[in-house]
Amino acid sequence: MRASGILLHISSLPGSQGIGKLGKEAYAFADFLHKAGQKYWQILPVSPTSYGDSPYQSFSIYAGNPYFIDLETLADEGLLKRTDFCRIKWGEPDSVDYGLIYEKIFKVLRKAYDNYKKTGDTACAEFTKKNEWLHDYALFMALKFAHDGDGWYEWEKPLRMFEKPAVDKAREKYADDIGFWCFLQYEYYKQWTALKQYVNGLGIDFIGDIPIYVAYDSVEVWTHPELFLLDEDKTPIDVAGCPPDVFSAKGQLWGNPLYRWEYMEEQGYKWWIERLRTACTTYDVVRIDHFRGFESYYCIPYGREDAVIGEWRKGPAMKLFRAVKAEIGEQRIIAEDLGFITKAVGRMLKASGYPGMKVLEFAFDPSGESTYLPHNFTSPNCVCYTGTHDNETAVGWVNSISRKEKKFCREYLNVKRSREIPRGLIRAAWASIADTAIAQMQDFLELDSGARMNIPSTLGGNWQWRLQGGELTDQLAAEIQDLTRIYGRLPKEPEKKTSRKTAKKKK
Repeated sequence: MRASGILLHISSLPGSQGIGKLGKEAYAFADFLHKAGQKYWQILPVSPTSYGDSPYQSFSIYAGNPYFIDLETLADEGLLKRTDFCRIKWGEPDSVDYGLIYEKIFKVLRKAYDNYKKTGDTACAEFTKKNEWLHDYALFMALKFAHDGDGWYEWEKPLRMFEKPAVDKAREKYADDIGFWCFLQYEYYKQWTALKQYVNGLGIDFIGDIPIYVAYDSVEVWTHPELFLLDEDKTPIDVAGCPPDVFSAKGQLWGNPLYRWEYMEEQGYKWWIERLRTACTTYDVVRIDHFRGFESYYCIPYGREDAVIGEWRKGPAMKLFRAVKAEIGEQRIIAEDLGFITKAVGRMLKASGYPGMKVLEFAFDPSGESTYLPHNFTSPNCVCYTGTHDNETAVGWVNSISRKEKKFCREYLNVKRSREIPRGLIRAAWASIADTAIAQMQDFLELDSGARMNIPSTLGGNWQWRLQGGELTDQLAAEIQDLTRIYGRLPKEPEKKTSRKTAKKKK
């Protein structure tokens, strides 16, 4: 079925609380998508951000980001007073100040927790009991705050090595703090579930994103070092990244620990099966980042300052995905197959049946031979993007390319002026044979590079862009809806719409 959608992360929603929330602005964006005739709302990983504020470097693969908990909703529940957060200066409205939020948000959320404890409600305890991962995650976060934010690998040895006597003692000592972190996940998932119910009720599906790797400073590596390529002291042996290419002379050093794939195979890939089972329940469609890493992955010796020295090693390939399918059945998965794609990766993608990605900002080599050009698409089983979160905005991209490339763009897209190229890119994506077309919200708004979400291999200044409010007009929705109608991507109307009021009652 032909369909389309818009990429906008939760953090980029507008509002007065320093970062996008799961509250009224999220519901308003869902309404905008519905007016615009869109089937998909794509977001980035919603897990807690850690190193470099990146959603791809998280403390947990299962936890939701506490920053996204809507404080207005907590006030409606009687857990906060509006004066608890309305007088706080959360930073500039068009940008996320992660340092400022880190300093202030947990004090406010702690007030909500203290008030919740007075209610005698048992729902949080029941939620915690049902989610086994939460016990270790809450302890991990309690200990991290007790150690002034230090990574687990800097804690005293008995805790660092997850020795049972030390862990049991910590669970007792930090019981109230552990309860606080459980409460945050309970509130996050309650708000997420209500939003998702509303969004689905409009006939819109969420595309969620999961990274292939986990952060070294994560509860998963701390508690299950046997799954990762670590030495006896739990120090990485080799780490993840990408080799040098035309985009980066020194490659990309991500620094994530690598998996012990042989051990995971012996375990029947149980860890990955549960991870994907949860993701496919949380979202409607799951995009797996760096899909090619399952066929072969690049290894960099730990301690290197760049990715120049490294080697490729074979991954599990289809053995993993056959095991996943056997356990949880067919799922709606998008494979991020960008980068250096070998014939073996292509065979794995074809065997999986998952749609890959076509990015138009990679397409306009004047030779006209790029496989990313729409007329070179060989199958509709793909997702066509104008650009991803790692790319320039369409306007920023046009401003950065050569005159020769601009000329080819104008010819190919049949536009007269270079400033018309961004709209032409969207039209080309929507007109393509790809089953799904996605564009960033920034591209519909024709924003320049100042609205770029991320520059790979850089720290600072990323993941900060936000809508300011007022951009999501009825006129823009009508323009997008018209484009979607012309190219046969309008979704079928759901039989029954869900109001936000109804969704909240059913929580």
